[in-house]
Amino acid sequence: MTPPEIEATDQPEKKLKRTLVSITFGEVDLEGTSQPHDDALVMTSRIGGFLVKRVMIDQGSGAEIMYPDLYKGLGLKLEDFSKYDTPLVGIDGKVLMPKGQIKLLVVTKRKEVEVNFIVVNAFSPYTVILGWPWIHAMGVVPSTLHQKIKFPTQDGVAVV
Repeated sequence: MTPPEIEATDQPEKKLKRTLVSITFGEVDLEGTSQPHDDALVMTSRIGGFLVKRVMIDQGSGAEIMYPDLYKGLGLKLEDFSKYDTPLVGIDGKVLMPKGQIKLLVVTKRKEVEVNFIVVNAFSPYTVILGWPWIHAMGVVPSTLHQKIKFPTQDGVAVV
């Protein structure tokens, strides 16, 4: 007999089938790089509908950071940001008070992810930093040695 809280017509919840794909880096991925190097992993991506250069992929960052060059270049104003008043500590140990945060679409090789950028008014050689949240949402495997990222797509593994 079926317990009263479970009806006989209930179907078990279907689990999404995930296809695991192996993502590896090899000697061929080193072509085009100067070795040895200690360069940061920097790429170009489409953010907020615009092609953005100097996008740093930082495996050590727990947040996505936007610097003045980009928010000014996108024509964003303080009114466009939602409130974000938690101080940030930079690599140099200095405390930064964010201007706010904004959610923008980041497109890399036709794969889209909405990103909450924390907007700061500080100097950086980069326009944005993409950290763990973006890396995890995209399924990116970054390699600073190979100066590439790889991630799964419907068509296989994309390389940037």
